[in-house]
Amino acid sequence: MDFQDRHVIVTGGTGALGTALVGLLLNAGAQCHVPHSGAKAESFPHRDHPKLRLVPSGSLADEAAVAQLYESVPDLWASIHVAGGYAGGKIVDTDKAALMKLIEMNLLTSFLCSRAAVRVMQQRQAGGRIVNIAARPALEWRTGTGQTAYAASKAAVAALTAALAEEVVKDGILVNAVVPSTMDTEANRQAMPKANHANWPKVEEVAQTILFLASPDNQVTRGALVPVYGRS
Repeated sequence: MDFQDRHVIVTGGTGALGTALVGLLLNAGAQCHVPHSGAKAESFPHRDHPKLRLVPSGSLADEAAVAQLYESVPDLWASIHVAGGYAGGKIVDTDKAALMKLIEMNLLTSFLCSRAAVRVMQQRQAGGRIVNIAARPALEWRTGTGQTAYAASKAAVAALTAALAEEVVKDGILVNAVVPSTMDTEANRQAMPKANHANWPKVEEVAQTILFLASPDNQVTRGALVPVYGRS
């Protein structure tokens, strides 16, 4: 998959999945723009790559900050929204503030970044790709037991993806989402030490799926919610 000189924004690009994805994109020739808040930038393994641009940015839930980020990449080809958050908890233990925090981290950031990306891509009139990140409870609602607020926020991301895909296809913009189960990261291993980690999808494997959906090789897939569950 050739991304030579194609500009790609990756939110959440300094996290476990984001780091794997940015590595694949750079190897494929992409110009990667990774917004960050500063904490992980110093240790980011790709920080010295000539095609990487680490962009100090405000909150991705801030409409003005998101607009400024996307306006700085007028040749945008793809926007990939890895940024998000997780919190478990039964509904009786989840108050309005906790629900709204998850909606902000997952739905609002994906919405604002998608909105800004579409505006830039429509102005450029050269098509583009948008990839969101949902989660298994977004498709299999019963797996969201004990994490109802998180399941609802990710289900909203799935709905956003399908609706937006239909809205912008005539502009040559293909919108999709990957839907991971629990991924094999150090943080998840520490949180669930007794789980069968071998069955979890690896971040590199999930990143490969994202890479295809965001690539010019993807000519026909849109509105897809692609399960990436590994053997779990």
